[in-house]
Amino acid sequence: MQGLRAKFRVAAVVALTLWIALLGLYSLLKPISNGCVMTYMYPTYIPISAAGDAAAASGKYGLYLYHEGWKKIDFDEHLKQLSGIPVLFIPGNGGSFKQVRSVAAESDRAYQGGPPESTFHHEAGLTSEEGRADTHLAGFELPTQYKNRLDWFAVDLEGEHSAMDGQILEEHTEYVVYAIHRILDQYKHSHDVREKEGAAASSSLPKSVILVGHSMGGFVARAAMIHPRLRKAAVETILTLSTPHQSPPVALQPSLGHYFEHVNLEWRKGYEVQSTHAASYVTDLSNVIVVSISGGYNDYQVQTKLETLDGIVPPTHGFFISSTSMRNVWLSMEHQAILWCNQLVVQVSQTLLNLADTKTSVPFPERQKRLSVFARMLRSGIPDAFQWTSQPDSNVHGGQVARLPGCPNNLTWKDDGLERDLYIETSTVTVLAMDGRRRWLDIHKLGSDGKSHFVFVTNLAPCSGARLHLWPEKGKSNSVSPSDKRVIEITSKLVQIPSGPAPVQMEPGSQTEQAPPSSVLRLTPEDMQGFRFLTISIAPRPIVSGRPPPGASMAVGQFFDAKDGERVLSAPALLLSAYSSKDVVLEEDHPIALNLSFDINLGLLPTSLSLKATGCGIQRSGLPDEEAGDMDNSKLCKLRCFPPVALAWDSTSGLHVFPNAYSETVTVDSSPALLSSSPGSGKTSVLLLVDPHCSYELTFAASLTSAAGKFLLLYSSQIVGSFFAVIFFALMQQVRAWDLDLPIPSVLTAMESNLKMPLPFAPLGFSPLLLSLFVCVLNSQPLPPLVSFIAVSIICYLLANGVGAILVWMSQFLFYAAALTHVFIKSRWQQWETKFCFAYLRWFITLSSGFFSLKAMRVIRGSPSVLTALMAVTLGSFIHPALGLLTLLLAHAICCHNALCSFLTASFRSHTRKKEFLGHEDKDKEISWQQPLSKHEVAGVNQSVLLEENSSSDSPNSSKSFSDTQLEIFHHRHGLLILHLMAALMFAPSFVAWLQRIGMGGHSFPWFLDSTLCIGVILHGVLCSNPEFSSLFSFPRMIWKELRLDFVYLIAGIYSYMAGLGSAPYKVFYPIASIGFLAFALKMSQLRNKDNGESRLGRRKKHSHRH
Repeated sequence: MQGLRAKFRVAAVVALTLWIALLGLYSLLKPISNGCVMTYMYPTYIPISAAGDAAAASGKYGLYLYHEGWKKIDFDEHLKQLSGIPVLFIPGNGGSFKQVRSVAAESDRAYQGGPPESTFHHEAGLTSEEGRADTHLAGFELPTQYKNRLDWFAVDLEGEHSAMDGQILEEHTEYVVYAIHRILDQYKHSHDVREKEGAAASSSLPKSVILVGHSMGGFVARAAMIHPRLRKAAVETILTLSTPHQSPPVALQPSLGHYFEHVNLEWRKGYEVQSTHAASYVTDLSNVIVVSISGGYNDYQVQTKLETLDGIVPPTHGFFISSTSMRNVWLSMEHQAILWCNQLVVQVSQTLLNLADTKTSVPFPERQKRLSVFARMLRSGIPDAFQWTSQPDSNVHGGQVARLPGCPNNLTWKDDGLERDLYIETSTVTVLAMDGRRRWLDIHKLGSDGKSHFVFVTNLAPCSGARLHLWPEKGKSNSVSPSDKRVIEITSKLVQIPSGPAPVQMEPGSQTEQAPPSSVLRLTPEDMQGFRFLTISIAPRPIVSGRPPPGASMAVGQFFDAKDGERVLSAPALLLSAYSSKDVVLEEDHPIALNLSFDINLGLLPTSLSLKATGCGIQRSGLPDEEAGDMDNSKLCKLRCFPPVALAWDSTSGLHVFPNAYSETVTVDSSPALLSSSPGSGKTSVLLLVDPHCSYELTFAASLTSAAGKFLLLYSSQIVGSFFAVIFFALMQQVRAWDLDLPIPSVLTAMESNLKMPLPFAPLGFSPLLLSLFVCVLNSQPLPPLVSFIAVSIICYLLANGVGAILVWMSQFLFYAAALTHVFIKSRWQQWETKFCFAYLRWFITLSSGFFSLKAMRVIRGSPSVLTALMAVTLGSFIHPALGLLTLLLAHAICCHNALCSFLTASFRSHTRKKEFLGHEDKDKEISWQQPLSKHEVAGVNQSVLLEENSSSDSPNSSKSFSDTQLEIFHHRHGLLILHLMAALMFAPSFVAWLQRIGMGGHSFPWFLDSTLCIGVILHGVLCSNPEFSSLFSFPRMIWKELRLDFVYLIAGIYSYMAGLGSAPYKVFYPIASIGFLAFALKMSQLRNKDNGESRLGRRKKHSHRH
């Protein structure tokens, strides 16, 4: 019964693993529609000749200058006229220098077209934490015209896979440093040539280069900043696109992870230079800013959590922003689409052009001005408006704070006057046309004596379409711009939101669907304190001669109690909605802003929201009953109600906007339940802007396919680390069984035992979690959301068990199939060798036997482990670590195959002897074969077979049969093979990159760290392959217990588990290599004692079965 339960537990874990894997693959393979517009260009790439550093110049990489235009140009003449702002593009993993063409082409068009027209929306700036009160920003405004163009350069890195190998990443950094110097030297050379020819100097020589890096190219840009040969102040601005900053996206190779840690550590020290003199030797980064742009939740290759700058760049020197929250972009896009998505590259181009000082034509030297340009051009004002940021900015408070900027004086309406005023008596105000009227709203009467919030949505443009004012008392002026200084204009508090295309009115007087909102304003009770009235002024309808009037105009505002608009969706309800969708009914006159609070982060459990209009105050459509019945009520309501908008906010990735959200799968690009997650990342807030005139049926359902895909992407590193922990725990069970003089269990049996509840599953599964949380407390780090963190970590541990069980089953099936085939062929050999056609084969075997009988071959055959170690160490140290580990795997596989063949041969021989014995007894006693044997006869059979098997055992004192001994050898070696197979797969991406370089004619020795860890893994595989070695692997008694190999495996498993929790699975090599080097030291000590005539007898009894 116990065995059946263990099988059931493993089967359940395997079923869970396959279910999540299939759902995740289906989700990840589905096509994605990102809404991006393609960018078109006429590219020309001008090669920059190598000069200066001979070592770098003679390399295989290249440097190019981009030129936009279809006309043929003279390269030398074009280089001679270089006078713009140098920008260097660095491609990412496997990328091409030609990927610069989209952003470079749009930069050229933006420079020729000039800055975009101002919309007078609220602009987000720097927060107080980022230095908003800095004196350099006093009176600072964005340039009204572009002073200088951008000269785009790009490095050709041969499409190498820099995300897979740390050495390639370092070589790319070397060349980028050379390219920066080469660019600056080219500008000086071009300037000198123009002066010699008598041409007037157009502008100042650039002293720095702006770096723009995609994917791993962004990390290369940061790595170049700390390079010892980089000139001082050669780079002061870095913009990265979908770049992993925290750790590699594929954190498998140890040297790659170590290089990331080194670069990030140097950056932290670089920003500390300004506050201490002890680290004056470190690169000074005090004037360097970094802006990281993420592609959002559709970027499967690099997770948003890796793209943040937390703990690397202080808020005063950079920030992170997702493309979903960028002004004029509002889209999530794939990893490569971020390079050509027109909405994004246009915004990036205009941002970089705004960095140029109109006086000097070079980027602003002041760090805060450059950072302010990025903040104003990229950030949206929505988070500030709804106080989602940590420090909300409220400029209105009883008129005591500095006034908001008003509309420009040159923007006036028709006759600068308004028709008769309208006094609103209800809490909801609606505008359906540009009527040139002003609407008065009594804050005390309609706003519950100033305790209510006010939200206003419209598709009218600020200033030119609508204006809003706060009045301390009723005014009499009909002017759109009151002269009373106590009246504060709050039009600039309108923030832009994305909207779909407005409906077009084909004929005057025809009815169209309601226009989607493009702006929203929110006033809190604190904002309205000290004021009595709120006015909404609507501009008169413009008249366009010879054309139909513009599409429908709309504006809706409402006073409401914020508590009435709150809805909490509990975790159980969300989980159950995956099987049965849940409905929330919104009656008419509901709050215009509905705040949905999800107890489970939507980055972990994406949820589909569906809004269906069920009523809009229309009792009858005016149509005949037979026609009205055919008309869908929701379509009829679309004529009156504006399309809903969903605004999701996540503390990690920021804002996510879903316009026209009648049916959307709302997901946020968050990384919840990680050890480094912030405490508030366990929940997600979604704000729905819905028309209060309509009633809705809100349906939400969790998407299991999307959740599975997100789970695999977010926690793959954690699953890898847990997998190593599972195998270590299985090896611990095997070694413990050997020490207790019990049969060595198979890897699968050991895994089944470790899944037993409550012991040993509870201590093995939960102790690493508690240790990780304890380390966070010691390091004064914030704790993650405990419930989601523990739940996700246990699921990852179970999935690792499932993956391990599947891998063990598959490998065991292959071994048994190969062994059965081998035994079958060997058993038939005696019949085949008498045939004439096998004479040549017998001659070849005889010749081979003579070769293997040589003295050198006898020595090698006598010590196969020495040969394995020498070959594996040589390949791993001088060629590639993956080759060394493959050699070790081959040795494991041969040993497993031989042991299993011996086990099967002995088992078949035992079975044959039983049959012969039974046949002999049947013949002598002349009894039927159907007649059962007596107990004494069965005992005689078993005793004779056991005597035969024991006679073939290596030890005369063995209490185990030869077949059982060989099976135990197979079980133990099989566990080591699974462990080292996964270690070899960790080097697979690096090996692919190495093969690519070999194909292009390049080769270099592996990094010392990779080679050292590879040697340690090889030593572990060679020296610990025999279970008897555990008797040598002991230390003096510590804390009342002798530390043996099973305890060492336990510590290694816990460390691997914690490495996975820290998203650093490459650290699992450290415990494997440490055990290998420790085993080597103990082996050398044993040999030294043996040479000195000392005999080391274990303090335990001699094991009963020798191998």
